Amino acid sequence: MVAGRILRRLAPDLVVEKVEVLTPELLSSFEITGLLLDIDCTVKPYRARAVPPEVLGWIEELRRYGLGLILVSNGRKGRVLPIARQMALPCIAPAWKPLPFALWRAAQSLKMPRECLAMVGDQIFTDILAARWAGTKGILVRPLLPEEEPWWTRWKRPLERLVIGEDASGRRASDGLPSRLEVGSARMGRGSPSVTGKARLKLKSPRDQFMIEAEVRPIRGF
Repeated sequence: MVAGRILRRLAPDLVVEKVEVLTPELLSSFEITGLLLDIDCTVKPYRARAVPPEVLGWIEELRRYGLGLILVSNGRKGRVLPIARQMALPCIAPAWKPLPFALWRAAQSLKMPRECLAMVGDQIFTDILAARWAGTKGILVRPLLPEEEPWWTRWKRPLERLVIGEDASGRRASDGLPSRLEVGSARMGRGSPSVTGKARLKLKSPRDQFMIEAEVRPIRGF
């Protein structure tokens, strides 16, 4: 079915509640050595001028493990540079995602193969689609304070829920949609048991299957 193939093409490799879930150990299990990070609603709320301390701490942890990091944002350079300075990271802005060119530049800057990189962002039709076209992995993050988003982002959210197979409450919407992998959630696709706490889980993504240690807890939908 053509619609099903299109939805699978748009499906992220990983869905996480927040960026801090992406520990060095988890990234290593996916053979990811570098992250291309979106900014608004991914590492900070849209209207915030500062990055939360917990995200700065997460960045420092990834640095200690030697992961490559670069900001890839569609925001104007004048808006992005203060955030890049706070995080002490290089940046590419505006990136014009979902076009893949900025992601290719980021891979060249990090001197890492694209297949070892992941684009991390809160939007399927910019971040994840750019990842698909650029040949990197795509990690979808639940948006931070989505009520602060501009209208042109909010109108796309129902379409994004369709892609990952959720209804407005975050529950599985219908059959025939792509399976997806979630970390930081008790929802791991059709028929999965409800689990909380620390567990060793077999998690299925749209393309592969991995066994990882993950902290599992309920999260809200988009």
